[in-house]
Amino acid sequence: MMEIVLIIVGALVISAILRAFVGQMFVIPSRSMQNTLQVGDRVVAVKAADFHRGDVVVFRDTEHWLPAAQDRRSVPGKVLEFVGLLPNTSSNYLIKRVIGMPGDTVACCNVKGQMTVNGKALDERSYLYSENGQMVEPSTMKFRVTVPKDRMFVMGDHRNASGDSRYHIQDLDPDGYTGAPGFVPLDNVVGPAKAILMPLNRIDGLGTPDTFKGIPDRSGSAPDKARICVGDECSPR
Repeated sequence: MMEIVLIIVGALVISAILRAFVGQMFVIPSRSMQNTLQVGDRVVAVKAADFHRGDVVVFRDTEHWLPAAQDRRSVPGKVLEFVGLLPNTSSNYLIKRVIGMPGDTVACCNVKGQMTVNGKALDERSYLYSENGQMVEPSTMKFRVTVPKDRMFVMGDHRNASGDSRYHIQDLDPDGYTGAPGFVPLDNVVGPAKAILMPLNRIDGLGTPDTFKGIPDRSGSAPDKARICVGDECSPR
């Protein structure tokens, strides 16, 4: 009996260590990343991996993009999630695609209706949500932002169903600074989502789209505060 207990305890310890330092599984709760990710998909975020523009990342929602929700998880469920034996179902995490890193200028849209990063147009056809052959627009909101230091600009692949950076660049932070809540602190990132692990018919890797290759370097260092323009007067430069 003692041997069985030791085996179980050992397995729990190993699982908790892997969760803390290697990777963590999450359940996709919404349509914001369709068709790349579907509701109910289980994805693994790798904590030791770097992330770049174009990567899909999991991050903590410290900017309160989501309304406060009652935690309905059972105590045993919370414990199993904590040690990594169940995927995380907490509402305190979000998953989006990184569009801009510190110092990048992200804009929508150029004359062809494309998003641009540092002046380079993005061909987003490989991942933007499409239904019955009709792809969503890259953004119905016109804007131009320069991402501040230590933060990133993120968007969901289903642009019409994603409350992402675009919709928080006019929010106020506790200090009264406009726009800060729209840019996710890099320290909030759990890691890039590298694969869909479940359901079995959805198993697949998650890579970086080719369109993010060759984006020119940002000009100068990242500003302390974001530069933000919203509306028709914003040029995509």
